[in-house]
Amino acid sequence: MYQQYFGLRALPFSIAPDPHYLYLSSQHREALAHLLYGVGSGGGFVLLTGEVGTGKTTVCRCLLQQLPEKTEVAYIVNPCQSPVELLSTICDELGVPGEPGNTSIKYQTDRLMRHLLEAHGRGFRTVALIDEAQNLDADVLEQIRLLTNLETDDCKLLQLVLIGQPELNDKLAQPGLRQFAQRVTARYHLRELDLRDTRAYINHRLAVVGLYEPLFPEWSVRKLYRVSGGVPRLINILCDRVMLGVYAENAKAVEKRHLAGAIREVLPPGQTESTGGSHRWLWAGLTVALLLALVVYLRGTPVWHELIRPAITSASEG
Repeated sequence: MYQQYFGLRALPFSIAPDPHYLYLSSQHREALAHLLYGVGSGGGFVLLTGEVGTGKTTVCRCLLQQLPEKTEVAYIVNPCQSPVELLSTICDELGVPGEPGNTSIKYQTDRLMRHLLEAHGRGFRTVALIDEAQNLDADVLEQIRLLTNLETDDCKLLQLVLIGQPELNDKLAQPGLRQFAQRVTARYHLRELDLRDTRAYINHRLAVVGLYEPLFPEWSVRKLYRVSGGVPRLINILCDRVMLGVYAENAKAVEKRHLAGAIREVLPPGQTESTGGSHRWLWAGLTVALLLALVVYLRGTPVWHELIRPAITSASEG
C-alpha cells in the first residue's frame, strides 16, 4: 500500500517476528545473555517471561541463531497438550522414529531417551523450547520436570527453555510445583521499551527498509511511547496505521491528525495513554486510601487526641 509511496523495500512495521528487523535493546541483549548462559550450563530450566508483545519471540529466535552448531532443537509452539502428547511432540520435532498410535508415556520417554543418548554420543546438545508456557497444566509441568532426570554421569541430556507471560512465574510459585522452581538455573523478565529505545526501535525498522531520515517527529515518538507503553507490537501497529494515514491523504509529513486517527483505530475507546499510567493512578489511590485508614485508626487512640488537641485549643483561643 504505502510501501511505494515512501519508496521502501518492504513494509517496516509488520508484527511478524522477522529476523531482518531484529532490534535488541539493552534489556533484550541482557535477556539473550541469560538464556545463552542457562543453555550453556547444561542443566535445569531456563525461563523467559514478559507481557504480550514485549519481544519474547524475537529474543527466542535470536537465541536459536546463536546456539552452537552441534545443537538440535525441538520448538514447541502449542503447549496445550497432555503429558504423553508433549513427549510425542518433542520426539517428532527432533525427528525421532516411533510407532504411530503408541500412547504410552513409558514408550515415549524411552523413545526420547534413546535419541538423547545417541545425540550425546555424537557430541550434540539437545534443547527443547516451549512457547506460551503459562498455558502448561500442572501435570504437564511435572512431566517436564521429570525430563531433567534424563542424564548421564556428567550432564543433563535435555535442556529446557520455557517462554511465557508473567502468569508462568505465578504458576511456578504454587506449593505443588516447588521442586520444578528449584531446578530453574536462569530466568529473565522482559519489560517494555523506554522512550530512548522506542525512538531507536522506530528508526531502526525504517532504516532496514531503506528510509534513513526520521519520519516520525519527536512529539509523535513521545506520544507513541505514552500510548503504547513501550510495547514493541503495539508500536508496530500504531506506526503502520500512521503511515497508512499519511499515504491516504497524500501528505508530506506525519501530522497530529494521523497519529490521533491511528490511536482511535487501535486503542479501545477512551484510552489515550498506556496502562502504565493507570497503574500509577492505582498506586496513588491506594496511598490515599491507606492514609485515610490510618486517620480513622488514630482517631480512636490517645495519639490522635494528643495530635489534635493543640489545633482545637488554638482555634478556641482565636
